[in-house]
Amino acid sequence: MTMIQLKEGMKAPGFEGIDQNGKTIKLSDFTGKKVVLYFYPKDNTPGCTAEACNLRDNWDSLLNKGFAVIGVSPDNEKSHKGFVDKYSLPFPLIADTSKKILNDYGVWGEKKMYGRSFLGVIRTTFIVDEKGIIEKIIIKVDTSGHTKQIFNLYNQ
Repeated sequence: MTMIQLKEGMKAPGFEGIDQNGKTIKLSDFTGKKVVLYFYPKDNTPGCTAEACNLRDNWDSLLNKGFAVIGVSPDNEKSHKGFVDKYSLPFPLIADTSKKILNDYGVWGEKKMYGRSFLGVIRTTFIVDEKGIIEKIIIKVDTSGHTKQIFNLYNQ
């Protein structure tokens, strides 16, 4: 399987997906806003919970700086709904069970843990600008300090 290597300055792949409420979310819905598009492996796991809660806890700051937040994982809508409800997450989580968006962004690939290889989500965040261009890519995500990491890219 080849990983798509997106780079800063490239047009972000358009997508359409269903969120935790069964609502269709499209990247084009967010034209005119900066989008924090974050890909994570699994609902209710320690790192993914830390990342989602960090974005939730800084939600007002993100909104005030013009950012929208969208999370994407291969979990289904029901899993996302439980995760959102449990942690009061204010942003949509897209259920990418087909892994189409994950593959389009090149974040579904081989991972290693405890000496074994398996396919999974490579935790990555893309900042997409108001015109749909990838402005920043965060590959080494600090799950508990993710918002600070995002703001530091803009010296805010």
